[in-house]
Amino acid sequence: MIAGGRHVLFVGGGSAGHVVPSIPLIHHFRDAGWRVTYVGSGAPEKDLIPALQVEFFSIPSGKLRRYWSTKNVLDVFRMLAGIWQATRLLRRLQPDVIFSKGGFVAFPVVLGAWLNRIPVVAHESDLTPGLANRLSAPFVDVVCTSFVETQLGRARVKHTGTPLRPELLNGVADRGRELCGFDTGKPLLLVVGGSLGSDVINTAVRRGIRHLTKRFNVAHVCGPGRVDARLRGQPGYRQFEYIDAGWGDVLAAADLVVSRAGANAVFELAALGKPSLLIPLSAQASRGDQIDNARYAERQGWSRVLVEEDLDHERLLVELIGLESRAVTLRQRNAPSDATATIAGVIESVARTPAAQR
Repeated sequence: MIAGGRHVLFVGGGSAGHVVPSIPLIHHFRDAGWRVTYVGSGAPEKDLIPALQVEFFSIPSGKLRRYWSTKNVLDVFRMLAGIWQATRLLRRLQPDVIFSKGGFVAFPVVLGAWLNRIPVVAHESDLTPGLANRLSAPFVDVVCTSFVETQLGRARVKHTGTPLRPELLNGVADRGRELCGFDTGKPLLLVVGGSLGSDVINTAVRRGIRHLTKRFNVAHVCGPGRVDARLRGQPGYRQFEYIDAGWGDVLAAADLVVSRAGANAVFELAALGKPSLLIPLSAQASRGDQIDNARYAERQGWSRVLVEEDLDHERLLVELIGLESRAVTLRQRNAPSDATATIAGVIESVARTPAAQR
């Protein structure tokens, strides 16, 4: 373990998936005596990272769109400003190594690191790489991946898996049931539509709630501002805008899970041995990365998949009955393990390697 004044800088943002996987690594390096800093741009990193008592720096970042928009013109200038600010910031901070988790803010920092000859380790969560990591790859020393099949051109790729938060691995089921207000009479079905919620999943659950609650106690994480007041007090049904403290406990209590198919969610559910029904974001609303993640999980035997176009309350119930019947088999599949120590080892190795040998 390297200590003695070493400094690792993290970058990533724009969504929870580009921030949360860094948190176990932040704890790892801080516990090992490293200085830890973080560069972001907006939500959610501005809320999540300072709460960890980590030095936080903000730079502008333009959105990397895959389609034409007049906003692209303005975002070119934001991106250039971000590269300029990141280059100056890194010259001042002089970290030993940078860990990039992707998102729009990552590319200016990675390019600034290359200009300052600071080594970079990146992590790609999805099976198919995102645009920020594809642009960053030529300037990165090592790209760690969650999926074995992920490739990034000529970049040096190392399959590691994904970091998992300790609180998820150490949840207490009784506390989770207590938080939801359920007894142990029926299986607990946990429904979560991503950090912002999902209208299409929320609608399917609520239209079928009377049928679902005949079979399950339903804990529904529906997203900020998406609680349906008409269903407050519905027996066997509890709505949450989000769950922060106690999330690991609720996961521990869950017998079945309905979820989007972001890479972090897929790996967390598989690591916990939770039989899951994945409803990936449609290709019309995304680049299709969640569809790829979900099909991979299905091939591994971790999950069943229901595409959004086929989702309604009747099909949801049918799929959940099928999932319940296969729950024991799904729990017995080989599950991924926490990759925090593995990725930390890669970061430490890159930080130790002289520039001429990288």
